[in-house]
Amino acid sequence: MKYLAMAVALGISGFGISSIAPTPATAGGIQKACMSADRSAASRNLCGCIEDVAGAMLSRSEQSRVVKFFKDPHKSQVLRQSDRRTDEKFWQKYKQFGQAVNTYCG
Repeated sequence: MKYLAMAVALGISGFGISSIAPTPATAGGIQKACMSADRSAASRNLCGCIEDVAGAMLSRSEQSRVVKFFKDPHKSQVLRQSDRRTDEKFWQKYKQFGQAVNTYCG
């Protein structure tokens, strides 16, 4: 679980997510990447919940970036260290997403 949460990153704030229930029957890109990331804590329910939080907080293009982090976690570190304003803005949102995942899926 610890490593899976790290792959997703940190984050939560008040994004109006009152209740999020996993929907494993409708696996999206993040859920598929999560399940194939070969992490011991990965489960259909957890990965489905992560997908649901992403759907509530992230645009489709942002979700696409997150999928890449599951495939290559180093990309998240490259993003974190980037000096580009757009990358910094996304990193802050990604941290909030990670905190929301910890809150609702943890």
